[in-house]
Amino acid sequence: MQMPTLNQPKINSQLLTPAETKVAEVLTSLRSERIKRGISQTDLADQIGMKQPQLARIERLDSTPSLTTIDRYARGLGFEIGLSLITRG
Repeated sequence: MQMPTLNQPKINSQLLTPAETKVAEVLTSLRSERIKRGISQTDLADQIGMKQPQLARIERLDSTPSLTTIDRYARGLGFEIGLSLITRG
């Protein structure tokens, strides 16, 4: 069984769009929750029908997952994704 680590991926918001920054923040929160619960990447990946290397890339912020993939990850931890529209101006 793979042991979870506490190394947080770095979010460089200067290089990301506001939407990408939000996605990175959500993924970082999900990763923290997985670790807090003591769930390995392998166990979560198996539960949500994903391969462990794919989950690792997502958690390292090496790839930008689709909303569907983020939703699978969130649901695997008992969360739902909520979206809202905010008027800019």
